[in-house]
Amino acid sequence: MLIPLANAPRDYAWGATSLIADLEGRAPSGRPEAEVWFGDHPGDPAETPDGRTLDRWIAEDGAGAGIDAPLPYLLKLLAAASPLSIQAHPSKSQAEAGFAREEAVGTPRDAAERTYRDANHKPELIVALSDTFRALAGLREIDDTRRLVAALGPGAAPLAERLAQTDASLAAIIGWLLSDGADEARAVIAAAVAAARSSSHLGAVGTAEETVLGEFAAELELARTLEEGFPGDPGIVVALLMNLVTLRRGEGLFLPAGVLHAYLEGLGVELMAASDNVLRGGLTPKHIDAEELVRVLDPEPGLPPVVIGRPVGEGVHQYDVPVADFALLAVTPPPLGVDVSLDGPAIALATAGALTVTALASGASETLEPGRAVLVTPDENGVRVAGQGELFIALPGR
Repeated sequence: MLIPLANAPRDYAWGATSLIADLEGRAPSGRPEAEVWFGDHPGDPAETPDGRTLDRWIAEDGAGAGIDAPLPYLLKLLAAASPLSIQAHPSKSQAEAGFAREEAVGTPRDAAERTYRDANHKPELIVALSDTFRALAGLREIDDTRRLVAALGPGAAPLAERLAQTDASLAAIIGWLLSDGADEARAVIAAAVAAARSSSHLGAVGTAEETVLGEFAAELELARTLEEGFPGDPGIVVALLMNLVTLRRGEGLFLPAGVLHAYLEGLGVELMAASDNVLRGGLTPKHIDAEELVRVLDPEPGLPPVVIGRPVGEGVHQYDVPVADFALLAVTPPPLGVDVSLDGPAIALATAGALTVTALASGASETLEPGRAVLVTPDENGVRVAGQGELFIALPGR
């Protein structure tokens, strides 16, 4: 079976006003449009043509089509005009333990101070649809961060001293910033903003400090922008410890458990395990549990986890991620179309052009334009994709 899916954009404050509307070829609503969910997550399940939500459809009719449980993933369109909160997600075992703890003490699942709203992990993959998609992802190599912070001058001295220790722990430093280091963080922010304002005059010629600040001009300008939206927020200093990433269209970013991240701006297709567990690290008015964030945080610095689609067929690329919850295919069919085998329930989402999706077993067919999606049930074994455009297919991982 092919089940068309639809949903309304969610109007989170950080959402863009026109990116999703432009993709769908309609007039903007005038409100922020941050995410469109295509899945059966109870927080905002997609709707089917008969008026049922997808979670209800699966509960009532899914078994007959080979779907015997909720989908292990959630597929989204995501459009950011301003930064999301800095955050990390727990591993499966951490989520199970944390959920059990909060259940045992009776914290309501919808309470603002609740950290674990379910017992699942939440690895994420986002693929850029806009020409560029900016994000913070992972912790920068500590020697580079030491150079940056040292160049900020006396205002950043408390942070520089902590970073200079031979046994410096970025996780412990982040915990300090979010709990006891607020005053010192404001001084670092002021130093970074001052450096950003003079960054246009910085370059390879000058003092050693000026050269370093010129090297990190984009990071300093981000700090200046964040200070305008989140004045005095210690998360701005946390952002200075992270990799600033610019994805090009079609490039992906995979964020496993413990990796600190924040989307900044752009349009993308996001695929994640079905969970609401978020440990925040700044740039938000929401609850921050600094102690639990440090507990789940991966403290190892390194390069940002960029993923490039791997060819697996004519016009078909796969984004390889090491999780069993989901897999993602990108399809740009050749002139004669292409058959795509699918193992398990899949959701196909068009992001460009006009494409015809035909079920291999039943021959059922749907034409998809950008922003339109369809559930492909497992009994179809796959689909044939024809036309000119781009299609992303989410399915369970292996």
